[in-house]
Order: sequence, then structure tokens, then C-alpha cells
Amino acid sequence: MEHVTDGYPDVSPEYMKPTEYFDFDVDAVRAFAFASVGGASDAREKAIKLFYAVRDTIRYDPYSITLEPTTYKASTVLAARSGFCLPKANLLIACARATGIPAGIGLADVKNHLCTERLRRMMGGKDLFLHHGFAVLHIDGNWVKAAPAFNIELCKKFDVVPTDFDGEHHALFQQYDAKGRYHMEYVADHGVWSDFPFDRMAKDFRDYYPASIYDPEARAEIDREIKAEKQAFEDERPLS
Repeated sequence: MEHVTDGYPDVSPEYMKPTEYFDFDVDAVRAFAFASVGGASDAREKAIKLFYAVRDTIRYDPYSITLEPTTYKASTVLAARSGFCLPKANLLIACARATGIPAGIGLADVKNHLCTERLRRMMGGKDLFLHHGFAVLHIDGNWVKAAPAFNIELCKKFDVVPTDFDGEHHALFQQYDAKGRYHMEYVADHGVWSDFPFDRMAKDFRDYYPASIYDPEARAEIDREIKAEKQAFEDERPLS
């Protein structure tokens, strides 16, 4: 696996082949990729169509984080039709490679200033999201970053400005939401990989977060605590 810490990689077969996580050698992934690009004739048009297909047909779900490797395979997220930023980026990368576009994965640490109470509890009160993932696509001689994480329905619900992609400019999370509130802040860039660096991600998640962010049983316990705190009306007492 190749890792470029500064700048962008040279275009090579490493960014075109199927891998454990970018498994476009699976028939379902190839079929999704080619159905999504339709009659697109060039790399830019293909990349745009793939971006929106992954962004809007795969539901964003931050409560699906696990340390199970198969979760991060493009074929798995396609079958589940949901995932958080890393699996969705992996699917976009696999589809790009399937249709002839060199692609790798970029990772960055971000702060989400509009995080929900439930997610913040599961993160142990932390506001730093380690290893936010995005595709890095080689289009018309340039590497372009594209984050297909938030589907359009989610953006509308939370007043998030949708991340749009024109195939020429970086498409990353917006700094402010639709109401002008500070939303997403990129605080560290970790470079570009030719395959998804699962081991690094898993180690860093274990070291930094409580188990409730990645373990389903620990996450369920947090949900039970939140539910228990919201007393039913008949259990409340009058204010004195």
C-alpha cells in the first residue's frame, strides 16, 4: 500500500486496481458503477455522476461505525445502502477505478461544531472526528478531493449546505451551515493512500475514543442511558 503524506501521488497502477476494500471486482460494485455513469463520455462527467450516486443513494449513518474490516469494503456498503464517511468514500473510489478513473483515499481530522447530543455522548464528549475520509480522484490531469458523506435528505433535515461536485474543484464539507452557523473545521490532513488503511484507523479509534463509538453493545448502553434520562410525563413531579 502506498501512502503519500504531502501533496498527491503519481498516477500508477496502484490507484487503478481492485483491493480488499476497493473491491470493484465484485459484480454488484461494477454494475452500480456503470449504471451510475450511464452515457457519460469522459472522466469528469463520470466522476460527477458517481459522486452524486454515492452521496444520495447511500444513507449517511454515523452510528454504523465498527472495527469489523468487512464493513469498510465497497461491496458491503453498497449492499447495506448506508454507512459513514469512510465506507462511502471507499465505494466512490472503487466505482471510480471500475470506470477508469485513478483514485485513492484521503484522511483528515475534523471538528463538527453541530454534532448531536447522542453522537457527542458516544464520542465521550470529544468534538474531534478522527480520520474523516474522502475520495481523491485523478481527473483531467489533476487530483481532486470529493467527500460524498452527507446525503441530500440529511442536509435538508439538519440545515447543512450540501457538498456539490463539479469534477474540477475540491468538494469537501462546508465551513458554515445554511443558517450561517460554524459547521465543519478541518484541523489535520494525513495524506493519501492507495488502499484503505484499516489498521491505522482501528488503532487510532481504540486509542482515542471510548468503545461506544465503535462497539455496538457499548453504543446500545449509551442509548439506554439516554432513554432512561427522558422520564415519561406521569413520572414527573410538579415544580414547587
